[in-house]
Amino acid sequence: MTDVTRIELALGPCLFNWPADRLTEFYGRIADEAEIDVVYLGEVVCGKRMPFTDPVWPEAIDRLTAAGKRVVLSTLAQPVNKREREVLRQQADYDLPIEINDMSMLAACSGRAFTAGPFLNIYNEASLALLAGRGATVWCPPVELPLASTQKIAALVPEVEVELFAFGRLPLALSSRCYHARTHGLRKDSCQFVCDRDPDGMLVETLDGRRFLAANGIQTLSDTCHVAGLTSGHLTASGVKRLRLSPHTVDMVAVARLFRSFLDGAMNADEFETKLEALDLPGPLSNAYLAGDAGWKKTALPV
Repeated sequence: MTDVTRIELALGPCLFNWPADRLTEFYGRIADEAEIDVVYLGEVVCGKRMPFTDPVWPEAIDRLTAAGKRVVLSTLAQPVNKREREVLRQQADYDLPIEINDMSMLAACSGRAFTAGPFLNIYNEASLALLAGRGATVWCPPVELPLASTQKIAALVPEVEVELFAFGRLPLALSSRCYHARTHGLRKDSCQFVCDRDPDGMLVETLDGRRFLAANGIQTLSDTCHVAGLTSGHLTASGVKRLRLSPHTVDMVAVARLFRSFLDGAMNADEFETKLEALDLPGPLSNAYLAGDAGWKKTALPV
């Protein structure tokens, strides 16, 4: 029988364009109330937001660190110009653990330890072993990778900890075009930051009015809210060390408490999902990517 270790909880970077005061309040609550072990901070989706969010991070880092959280700096997943590439080079020199989401960061990291984020296309053990040789110590697999594949890769590259994306709208793709700007009749270069009107992403419907996806600036997300309702025993057997919760406007302190209670065996999977659904989630529950099926579906997972 596999020994069950404590599964940690991580809070991923905020993917949405939240104002500075909202971010400050949010991370203050996470510091004071949330049962979270690791917190990722930083702009991942759009470098144009950085001048507005960068002033928030020093205070948030201090407060979270003082509360005993481990803080990791997340970096852009799609740098598009010289300024953003220079920012990445500067971030590689910061005295903080770092998550890279674009392969261009490898050279700048110069062998320092880092987290390989879910925006990197790591789908096999050879790719992960290559990154491990360059300093990767943690890997958050792409969201569409089945759990069985993650388990096999984790067994073959055991020196890298696995952090599984476990809650939130699934980050599916990034584009050079801004969907929010186009929707509002604007150009990307003069977008007026209209993505701030949709703090959980903008619903995208089919021509016949069915819910389909969500847009967040240049990012495509799932409409559904992915939830990995897997027990600690199953996660441990699959080589997973930590679960990642993606920030949304739902009460993330309550979400973290439910995950912690479920992982600690205080409730079963049905009760866990029922209590999650009672919260103000951005969309219906889904989990089928974990089973190798279409990601928008909800299916029974092994316990």
